[in-house]
Amino acid sequence: MALLELDDVTVRYGGLTAVAGVSLSLDPGEVRAIIGPNGAGKTTLFNAITGHAMLAAGSIRFRAERIDGLAPYLVSAKGVRRTFQNGGLFGELTALENVLAGLHTQVPTGFFGVLFGMPAARATERAATSRARGLLELMGIGHLADQPARELSGGQQRMVEIVRALATRPPLLLLDEPAVGLAPAVREQLLGVIRRLVREEGIAVVLIEHAIEFVMTVSDRIVVLNDGKVIADGTPAEVPRNREVLEAYLGH
Repeated sequence: MALLELDDVTVRYGGLTAVAGVSLSLDPGEVRAIIGPNGAGKTTLFNAITGHAMLAAGSIRFRAERIDGLAPYLVSAKGVRRTFQNGGLFGELTALENVLAGLHTQVPTGFFGVLFGMPAARATERAATSRARGLLELMGIGHLADQPARELSGGQQRMVEIVRALATRPPLLLLDEPAVGLAPAVREQLLGVIRRLVREEGIAVVLIEHAIEFVMTVSDRIVVLNDGKVIADGTPAEVPRNREVLEAYLGH
């Protein structure tokens, strides 16, 4: 059974159609990239999946349950987590505390129970802290765990945000340009982490990305959008040979 199913999804803003009749399905443990020129509708599609944009038509199902029309926090609670282009960390909190903030829904006493060690949350706090530190180490930024987020570089903040999204072991993770601002070596680190989490934990990943080499390496399949429509959906070997993709996306 497909993990995520989009059927004829359409999103309009006034008279502008940002996403036009997009249909696709995603299986557990699959990595799917969404590429296309600026303004193609990629982030709007993410917004539709996560409840940040209302559908004008179509439907979205997660684990066979319709999620279109739900508030973003309800979509997240069902196991759909995402990152944003412009981040969203709490600058005054450390990297570790930001990750723990993402785990607050799994702790009986909530976010403050995690941060201040209320008795009912201590066992869960220890498990959450271990998970958070382990993921920070896996990303190669364990040494930054106690640094305030505002003191981190843009690339480091992006890595912390990805860790925060991963910390709850979501069945589905949406990454909006995860490789932007990352040095080549850090991109390789991120690539390895995505592969490991898909292999070991079965997480499905959908990513928007402009770094084509990264996309071709990490993805099982690639969807190409142009003017809000799907113009190609294939493997990394198939998509570069598509003439419509070459004309619309690569300018050839």
